[in-house]
Amino acid sequence: MTTTAPQEAFLQAFHAEHPAVTAEAFSRGHAPDGRSSYEILCDRVAGSMRVLDLGCGDGLLLELLARPGRHLSGVDLSSHSLTLARRRPALFETRLEEGRAQRLPFADDSFDACVSHMALMLMSEIEEVAAEVARVLSPGGVLACVVGGGAVGGEAYERFLTLLRRSIEETPASQRIPALGDKRTRSREGLDEILGPAGFAAVDWETVPIDLSGPVEQVWTAVSSLYDLAPLDPARVERLRRTFFDEVTDMTTPDGHVPCAFKIRLVTARLR
Repeated sequence: MTTTAPQEAFLQAFHAEHPAVTAEAFSRGHAPDGRSSYEILCDRVAGSMRVLDLGCGDGLLLELLARPGRHLSGVDLSSHSLTLARRRPALFETRLEEGRAQRLPFADDSFDACVSHMALMLMSEIEEVAAEVARVLSPGGVLACVVGGGAVGGEAYERFLTLLRRSIEETPASQRIPALGDKRTRSREGLDEILGPAGFAAVDWETVPIDLSGPVEQVWTAVSSLYDLAPLDPARVERLRRTFFDEVTDMTTPDGHVPCAFKIRLVTARLR
C-alpha cells in the first residue's frame, strides 16, 4: 500500500459517482480566441501521431485528438470514467487502460506526445510520474499539460472560492478531502524541478483565461464540481449554493448573465 492510497481512493470514489465531471464542467469554457482548454491542448501536439492521454477520464480529449493515422492511448484511475470513454465511437481503436501514472502499462518509446488535462496537479509521487512519462516518450517527444491557475479577480469564481474556503474551515478535519497532488505542479519553477531530472528541457509556460460565464445555475454547476465539496453534507452544500447566488447578484447582468472566469496554465516540455 503506497502513501498515496488515501488520495487515490478518494479520487476513485469521487469519479465513480461523477465519471464525466471535468468534461461537463469545463468543456464549454473558452479562451479569448474561442478555443476550449481541451482544444488548446490538442493544438500543442498537432504534429504527433502517437499520443498518450494521462488521466484521460471520460475520453473527451482523446475524442478531439482522434484522426486517421493517429494512434491514441489513455490511462486513468477510474474504471467508471473509462467505461464512458469506451462508448465514444471515435475511440473504438484506442487503447484505454486502468492504471496509475506512476507505473504506466506501456513500453519504452511508445509515444511522440503525452497530454494531460487538469490531472497532473492531482498526482502524488510526482517524480515517478515524470520518470514514467519520460520512459514512454521517444527522444524529442513532448509533454503538454493543462493545470489550474486560480480565479480571475472580481468575478464569480473568485467569490465562490472565498465562500468555499469559509465553509471548509467550519467543517471538521475528518470530513475534508485528503491533500491532492504536489504543489510544485502549480508553478513553472516547480515543474522544472520535477521534469528536469527526468530528462525534459525547460518548461514553456503560458497563462490563459477561460470564460465560464452564463446563467447563475450554469455557473454554479461548473464551480461546484470541485473535489472539495464532495465530503460536505447536503445541507452545507445547499447553504453554500444559496449564499453564492446572493453573492453574485450585484454582478449579474439584466439578462441573467454572471461573469465567471478562471486561469489555466498551459505547460509544455520536450524530452531531450
